[in-house]
Amino acid sequence: MKKRFSDEQIISILREAEAEAGVPARELCRKHAISDATFYTWRKKYGGMEVPEVKRLKSLEEENARLKKLLAEAMLDKEALQVALGRKY
Repeated sequence: MKKRFSDEQIISILREAEAEAGVPARELCRKHAISDATFYTWRKKYGGMEVPEVKRLKSLEEENARLKKLLAEAMLDKEALQVALGRKY
């Protein structure tokens, strides 16, 4: 079953991994019921960050996705108007 982890939980797990450097990642993953791939993805993406930084990163990623969608819609509208006018600029 897929479980969503909060930003705080992700940072906590990554800090635990840093604190227990001698413990294999696989054991830590089993303890928290996450896959090895998830752990390494988190470490690559959020390693060294604090909770506010992770929240800011996620916020920026969401805003970026929203703006990309708006741009794509505007480009489609522009193209439709150009076709309706019978001209291509």
